[in-house]
Amino acid sequence: MLLCFAVWKCAVSPTGDRLYISNYRQHKLLTLARDGTLLATYTDQALERLTGLHVTPAGQVLVCGCWPHYVLQVDVEGKSKLATLATQEDGLRYPVSVCYSSTTSSIIVGQYRKNIFVFRVE
Repeated sequence: MLLCFAVWKCAVSPTGDRLYISNYRQHKLLTLARDGTLLATYTDQALERLTGLHVTPAGQVLVCGCWPHYVLQVDVEGKSKLATLATQEDGLRYPVSVCYSSTTSSIIVGQYRKNIFVFRVE
């Protein structure tokens, strides 16, 4: 039986008005309103195997994927990529989770069967 995950990860905006949902198999980031209305769908080859999703306290949307090894920042609307924050060239390997620490101004990335990858942001 082939499992197809409609929802892989989800995160809520700090104000609670947006819900971000990652779809691992379809390589999509969906943005929904509080009532479930679809606001945006973001697709990009860079989102292949989207494994991690996090919304910072400031409302920044972070996503990561295990192929092709990336951490991206997506706009609040969930419509476009703002920045590529880390890639395989930076030493990132098979990221599966991402989180921002406001205490250390760092992005912490859990990697599949690897060490934790940490990098500072300003």
